[in-house]
Formats: sequence, C-alpha cells, structure tokens
Amino acid sequence: MRYEFITIEGNIGAGKTTLATLLSKHYNAKLVLEAFADNPFLPRFYENPKQFAFPLELFFMAERYKQLQEMLVQKNMFHQLTISDYLFTKSLLFAKVTLSEDEYKLYQRLFDIVQQQLIHPQLLVYLHAPVSKLQQNIKKRQRAYEQKIPDEYLQSIQETYLQYIRQLKLPVLFVDASNADFLSNDQHLQVILDALDHDYEAGLHPIALP
Repeated sequence: MRYEFITIEGNIGAGKTTLATLLSKHYNAKLVLEAFADNPFLPRFYENPKQFAFPLELFFMAERYKQLQEMLVQKNMFHQLTISDYLFTKSLLFAKVTLSEDEYKLYQRLFDIVQQQLIHPQLLVYLHAPVSKLQQNIKKRQRAYEQKIPDEYLQSIQETYLQYIRQLKLPVLFVDASNADFLSNDQHLQVILDALDHDYEAGLHPIALP
C-alpha cells in the first residue's frame, strides 16, 4: 500500500462505512468511523431541520475534529495505513445545505479555524449512487430517524458533493456505486483493491464496477 491515509466519501446511504470497514480488514489498517449515533440532535433535526440544523452541524464538526486530531496525536505503531469513512470538509458541505446564510457564514469561520490543524487524506474514494439507490440502502439499514429523508435533501447533498470534488486538488477515485454490493460481491471489492495499487494525479478517476 502506497498511501498512509485514505478517505471514503459519498452521500447518505452510499456504503461508505461498509467499504471502509472491508478495506481496513484487508489492509490491517486503522479504521476511523464517524460516530453519528452519538449526535443527540440527529433525530430532532429530521423532525425540525430549521431549529436543529446549527447545533447538529456544530456537534458533528466538533466530534470529527476530535477524532481526526486524536489520530494525528496518537500515532499507531501497528498500522501504516489509516482509513476513514468521512472527510472533515463534509461538515462544511452539509452545513451549506442545511444552514441559513448567516448561520453558514458563522459556521464557515469556525470551520476555517479548526481545519488548518488537521491532516488531510492522500486519496479520496467517492461512492456515487442515484437517489433511488440511496433510499433503498437507507431503508435496508432501518435507522428510524432516517426513514423520512426527502429525495430533495439527498439530491441537494449529492450536488454539493459533486461541486466540491470537481475542484478538489486531490486524487479522487469516482466509483459508480449504482449496483454496488461490497459485502456480497467479491468482484466489487476487488475492483477497489486493484485501483488502490496505483498512483493517481489530482482529479477525478472514474471506476466502474462489474
């Protein structure tokens, strides 16, 4: 493995955690997973987005910062590779969709202060799936507070991600995850493993699954 820090990203329900977990087992890598279940504002946000968007996003940013800062400070002697299932910039992307203009400006100021203190991945694996596939995956994992997520919200998140990664100065493996099944289809996982054997220049590098 030529990389030391790889991040898996994608919309809600894209399969980030599943792929990150499988890759970490394959490479015996340190795994950093987002602790979304610890956010007390998440269920309330889906019931009342306007009221709870700001505390939701602030909590997420604080938790992500804490996790990634600990990863930087506590260098693990037993793992040469770290794999996470989120970018820290995810905080800003979601905030752009969920917050009002004034709230977003304040949030961005806080984000700019803390993000300078973190290390960034050398490679991003982005899982892209249509909203219909995302909704299937969301229903399959049966988290009660996610079951009423509107298509429009997922589409807004999707578009925000795409705008961001198009201008990202980082190699991005852009995976068409429309039919992805990393748990049951060994070929799908193998495509990703094969891709990770290569060096990439900054920009989008499309990956197709069989």
